[in-house]
Amino acid sequence: MRIFVTGGSGFVGSAVIRHLLAAGHAVTGLARSEKSAAALDKAGASVERGDLADTKILGAAASAADAVMHLGYSHDFSQMALAADIDRAAIEAMGQALAGSDRALIVTSGLAGLAPGRAVIEEEASTHAAGNGRVSEKTASAFAENGVRVGIVRLAPSVHGNGDHGFVPILIDIARRTGVSAYIEKGDNLWSAVHVEDAAEVYLKALKAMGRGVSRFHAAADRGIPFRDIATTIGQRLGVPVQSISAAQASAHFGWMGMFAQLGMSASSIETQKRLGWTPAGPGLIEDLETGTYFDAGQRGLS
Repeated sequence: MRIFVTGGSGFVGSAVIRHLLAAGHAVTGLARSEKSAAALDKAGASVERGDLADTKILGAAASAADAVMHLGYSHDFSQMALAADIDRAAIEAMGQALAGSDRALIVTSGLAGLAPGRAVIEEEASTHAAGNGRVSEKTASAFAENGVRVGIVRLAPSVHGNGDHGFVPILIDIARRTGVSAYIEKGDNLWSAVHVEDAAEVYLKALKAMGRGVSRFHAAADRGIPFRDIATTIGQRLGVPVQSISAAQASAHFGWMGMFAQLGMSASSIETQKRLGWTPAGPGLIEDLETGTYFDAGQRGLS
């Protein structure tokens, strides 16, 4: 199949492209910069120059493809509304190009904040309780009524592995800077997690398993790890104290991460594993923290 991928030079997207190419698919990736274009070319993918705001380019690339995988998103927390608007317009452009074709549009969403305090399941529609304004699922799902097979891949809040620049590296940076690895109150809020290679396998398998309508898949191997355990492992590896702080202290210690540090973000992937025949094989998050590259020189998170 010819597959058009946005976000293909990113942490998860680059793993997805590796898996697609290994399975024999022809991949074209969207590249905003020379660096991204070079990374896609090196991986063996064709390059389409442009960015997520270039809706004409997105529509044309989607029209020429047998399927689309949308992993691109601007994670600038200072401009969440703008990022959501760009994402919505991008999905609409690609969805309109695929309308009436029975081709697949797979978009990326997140598990963070969907069901605080309990494990969210695949059949539940997105509520985006975290308040990040992202409308990826709602926008894509509307095209199921226009002859598009829609897939939603919900990523765990921690997609981990070598090259991770998400929440966990940011927590490590905060602990280094403050000299304390903290959790909030009892630290019993749960985070789901998945190794990046296992997450990429969900996209590949979803492409074959999607029927008509909307299909939701959860890329979550660890159902729920107490945040306290994550903080404890970070503290032990850095050799800094591990301590509880109050909810009132969260913003001062964690900054914008304070909201996520106290969220319950557990998730079930039982239905995904059953439907896709997906069995996560990578290390869990705690094992990856203990044995992976997170504490090597130069491995830092991006705020």
